[in-house]
Amino acid sequence: MTTDTPGHVPAPAAPAAGPFDPADVTWTPVSTRLATVRLLMLGLWGGGLVLLLAGMAALIGVGWVWVFPAVTAVLVLWPALLVVRQVRALAYAERAEDLLIRRGILFRQLVVVPYGRMQYVDVSAGPVQRRFGIATVQLHTAAPGTDATIPGLPPQEAARLRDRLASRGEARLAGL
Repeated sequence: MTTDTPGHVPAPAAPAAGPFDPADVTWTPVSTRLATVRLLMLGLWGGGLVLLLAGMAALIGVGWVWVFPAVTAVLVLWPALLVVRQVRALAYAERAEDLLIRRGILFRQLVVVPYGRMQYVDVSAGPVQRRFGIATVQLHTAAPGTDATIPGLPPQEAARLRDRLASRGEARLAGL
């Protein structure tokens, strides 16, 4: 029933949830230490390459050769500017029947993994990740193209999530 009485102001409509922000979902962000690790690795590899090219340009002594280290430096700095925003955009949410993983700034991606489709859950951490106190949880499903990876979790949260996902997956699989 609508009321067209003077002075009646309709209640504003709730904002529509887009395909990347389902309604009633509480997102859990990953650790900001992931940005530090990614910047460190980018600095080591990219900075090393820039220094190597700059050394070669200095040895050659021709002015136009300095273009190579300059272009490489720009190509290393561009991702460095995006890393923090990319990590802030990375989050996951546990729902009753599935796990949601959201990533991306410009090219957004939402991965939905039903618990009944999970085959196993991996937790991994390389030496740099362990040094910064983070780990990666990877979900394996029957579909080879599924990229259900959550990097940058504290080890305790990664272990908790692994155990919870494994038990939920077993419960859903037993119901099939």
